[in-house]
Amino acid sequence: MFTGIIQEKGEFLGKSKSEHKYQLKIKAKKVLANLTKGDSIAVNGVCLTVVNFGDNYFKADIMPETLKATNLSGLEKGSSLNLEQSLKVSDFIGGHFVTGHVDSTAVVKSIKRENNAQIIKMEIDSETEKLIVNKGSAALNGVSLTVMEIRNGILTISLIPETWSETNLANLSPGDKVNLETDILGKYVYQILGGVNNNTAEKSKISKNFLAENGFI
Repeated sequence: MFTGIIQEKGEFLGKSKSEHKYQLKIKAKKVLANLTKGDSIAVNGVCLTVVNFGDNYFKADIMPETLKATNLSGLEKGSSLNLEQSLKVSDFIGGHFVTGHVDSTAVVKSIKRENNAQIIKMEIDSETEKLIVNKGSAALNGVSLTVMEIRNGILTISLIPETWSETNLANLSPGDKVNLETDILGKYVYQILGGVNNNTAEKSKISKNFLAENGFI
């Protein structure tokens, strides 16, 4: 579990491949503090398990399916990566609950500066759009962000200067893919309301009116 508050930008050092696995090597500093083998680190929002580490790097195994489903497959040597250690019970939660399980990739359509903000518009698939609400939360490359607008398959977010300078979102260009994880609370509500399987014979008795009457929405 993570919070979407990026601790540092790491550097992709390379990928090795054996018969049964891929392994990523990533240069880092802050996330190595008190690190032990088997710990989890979010890399561009993808939860990876540390299998080895040194003074200025760590290595993590990655499945072929993860490469297919995220933007980690397109990494080049020297690529900037958003890094965050897993959440500890005593930690302050500055963003929102992020699992590190990417739902899909969004494609950047445009980036425009508006006063002190950077406005990024991204195209997302219809299934993922169902799980996002205006002014809700979403994690993009592991960064906890508030949804500015979601409409007709276009997700719009606004970045403050701090987020722009301290994450790799500043390196994006139109056409780039971004790892997208929707709010886990929204996923559960969507499933409870029967949105995941509309052919289920027995529907949940929980409705939007029920949730509103009991103070959930």
